[in-house]
Amino acid sequence: MSLYISSLNSGSNGNCYYIGNQHEAVFVDAGISCRETEQRMLRSGLDIRKVKAVFITHEHTDHTKGVEFITRKYQIPVFISAGTYSNSRLKIGAGLLRHFETDIPVQIGGLLVNAFSKLHDASEPHSFTITGNGIVVGVLTDIGSACDNVIRNFSLCHAAFLEANYDEAMLENGYYPVYLKNRIRSDHGHLSNSQALELFTKYKAEHLSHLLLSHLSQDNNNPHLVERIFKRYSGGTHIAIASRHRESLVYRISGESVSDPLKKPELFPAQYIQTKLF
Repeated sequence: MSLYISSLNSGSNGNCYYIGNQHEAVFVDAGISCRETEQRMLRSGLDIRKVKAVFITHEHTDHTKGVEFITRKYQIPVFISAGTYSNSRLKIGAGLLRHFETDIPVQIGGLLVNAFSKLHDASEPHSFTITGNGIVVGVLTDIGSACDNVIRNFSLCHAAFLEANYDEAMLENGYYPVYLKNRIRSDHGHLSNSQALELFTKYKAEHLSHLLLSHLSQDNNNPHLVERIFKRYSGGTHIAIASRHRESLVYRISGESVSDPLKKPELFPAQYIQTKLF
């Protein structure tokens, strides 16, 4: 059996990632509106009724602004660390609020969701791996640097959403004030293209079949540049960009390595006709 993954949106304007099997699914973050989430899932042929939980990485609004409405409408439990919840402005009903603990997996049907700590400028930031049918999918965004936790969990993945937030030269020469540039490139900020590439080339598993480069800056990066850089070192891993404007394709992760660089990525059947836009 396989897992299916899609980015519904990825960027400072909102983040939401779908990971599921044939029976149930989870969201990691819900940072776009309920209406946009519904529309994007409908276009992708995904059923929102399969979503059984939302896991929150940290309290920044581009990861949380859709949480309250969508979980209340569909009665979906929200899994969030106690520290993140207390430092957020979220109001989740007691019947839907769940707290997770670091490195203690949560079972959601046939999916096992594990939270691990990372470096970011938030109160209690986490990233996640989702495991099902022996397949591991990682959601690794909003990371200041690749700490041991990030390296260890990334090296397990058959597919991953990996942050490649900024190009160093574009950030340095851009219009952002110095304090903001320093925040972004600090150890508690975001991963640059070169940091993400180093993590990918040094620590990817042979079975990493799909990499969706995520949380690209609108002002300090270029999706075509990022895709070109990573494809140069892909080694057969399918490289795609998670857009800040629309949903990605839905990829079927079978657990098999992609040894043939000409092999087409495995897609959810409804997605063969979808055009990839950035």
